[in-house]
Amino acid sequence: MQWIIFMLLLFISSVEMLMQNRWKKQVSTGLLENCTGCVLCSEDNGCITCHHRLFLLIWRDGIRQYGMCVHTCPPGYFGARGLEVNRCTKCRSPSCESCFSRDFCMKCKDKFYLHKGQCFRQCPPSTTAQPGTRECQETCEPGPWSEWSACTHEGRTCGCKWGVETRVREVPGAAREEGVTCPALLETRKCRMRKHCPGGE
Repeated sequence: MQWIIFMLLLFISSVEMLMQNRWKKQVSTGLLENCTGCVLCSEDNGCITCHHRLFLLIWRDGIRQYGMCVHTCPPGYFGARGLEVNRCTKCRSPSCESCFSRDFCMKCKDKFYLHKGQCFRQCPPSTTAQPGTRECQETCEPGPWSEWSACTHEGRTCGCKWGVETRVREVPGAAREEGVTCPALLETRKCRMRKHCPGGE
């Protein structure tokens, strides 16, 4: 008789444990839908801590704050890796679509132009808008032309009917930035030479 009671109690205990495990599994499955990649997760606020390769993205909805673990940060954010947590940090400028750091934009939203990490509605002076890339490119304003050189042909200033003379102009200030398009900095033109060289050469 005692043996039967013992077996019955064991069966009831096993059924209770099975029901508890099923309930825990259902709850954890519901949480995991909002807690993918989380190490710690809150039922109300989502992810609190992420696995070391993921970024923690936090956004607000009214007074509530939500967290999510993501592989790459969405537009308007950049990924900042830290010792304890990797975070998606919002770009400071609302006109910036993607940024390298909080204050350095890499791509601007529509109707804005990028210049040296900043977004502008119109390109600053001494720059021109590039419609294809939506970037402001430095313009090149060379100085005045030099005087025309002596008329020469293969290094000689006489002995031929026609030669070439050249003139140049320089870009003032610092060296030109790479990729800056400049107008012509050197010109050549045909010129008439003396037919006879002094001394009968």
